[in-house]
Amino acid sequence: MMEQPHSCCKGAEVLLNLQPTSSVSIQYHPFFGSHDDLVLLELDEKLLSDVLYQRVTLRGQPDEDAVLCTKSKTYSVKFVGTSNSVFLIPPADCSTSHESGGENYKQQVATASVIKVAPGNMELVEVAPRLDKLKSILSENLYSSDEASTAMGDLYKWDDLINKVQASDDELKAGLQALSAVEIDGYWRIVDEKYMDVILRMLLHNSVLNDWLLDSLVEDKVVSVLESDGFPRKLVYHCLNVYGSSVEEEAMGGGVWRLDARRVCVHFARGVLREGKRKMESFMEEWLRMIPEEMQPSFDMLEGEVLTEKIGVETWVRALSVSSLPTTPAERFSILFKERAKWEWKDLEPYIRDLNVPGLSSEALLLKYTRRSQPSIDAEPVFSAR
Repeated sequence: MMEQPHSCCKGAEVLLNLQPTSSVSIQYHPFFGSHDDLVLLELDEKLLSDVLYQRVTLRGQPDEDAVLCTKSKTYSVKFVGTSNSVFLIPPADCSTSHESGGENYKQQVATASVIKVAPGNMELVEVAPRLDKLKSILSENLYSSDEASTAMGDLYKWDDLINKVQASDDELKAGLQALSAVEIDGYWRIVDEKYMDVILRMLLHNSVLNDWLLDSLVEDKVVSVLESDGFPRKLVYHCLNVYGSSVEEEAMGGGVWRLDARRVCVHFARGVLREGKRKMESFMEEWLRMIPEEMQPSFDMLEGEVLTEKIGVETWVRALSVSSLPTTPAERFSILFKERAKWEWKDLEPYIRDLNVPGLSSEALLLKYTRRSQPSIDAEPVFSAR
């Protein structure tokens, strides 16, 4: 007499120990369908723990392609189709097995229930953080000395930024630092450059009055004096951080700061060129007049901040700051070649060295977006738009 079939309830687990030469029967699950809310995600092993322990987030607005972010990196999420059939089999009670055979023969047949046929899977590819949006939204409402202006436009807290900007937490923090943004009353702001100029000038003015050394500014003294001049304490600290660096902690508390010559010199160069291009002699004369005596300025400090051009016998200087350019290579090169049709390498390199595209070197970016020519063996290479 044949034994009656009975349920096995092993589900997808029956496949885990399936031998290479073995097979398993499949059937449609009662709830078989498209199940568009269920997708496969292919992961590199180094990302597995972050996903399993829920240390990743999906970021992006409804009109943007989603990205997946770990604590320190950003990945695009792309669908990759496959020509092979991929069966999704749920666990546990959704599988049956049947036994058949006579008194001297018994055979167990495992049957797995397929709930969905996946047409492909989602693939992660590391990409550069999309920080241009961060600069755009924070630039809409600059913090200035006019308190009334701070009430206009949208303001953003950290949670607002991580919801709007497609970047990991670490990349977002680095982006805020690159923009010299500061958290004021819980909101991240970019301070208007003219207001920063006023604070820096007052700091330098007081350094002369009080015989402060610019490479050993005592934090408590600087903050106290500028605060008495009407500047918010938070903004004084921000000025020290933007134009200097902490070098030590005093024994009695408070820190000691050193102003960075390049940052200070670049700030004043931007101010001179804010109204437009200048003749080299005129620019140098006004620029050098603004710089503190203790600092030794050099035109090389302005690499990636200004361009020079010959007009007749005169050399002119105009502002072009790398910080004002887009971070995406296609847009960056497009703007650069609108500025100049042809670039020598010494001029071009400062404007592309910061481009960060995972998997692509600087040489690969040049091959992709430029044409390289060299009039003679001894001549410097020249790059034009591809």
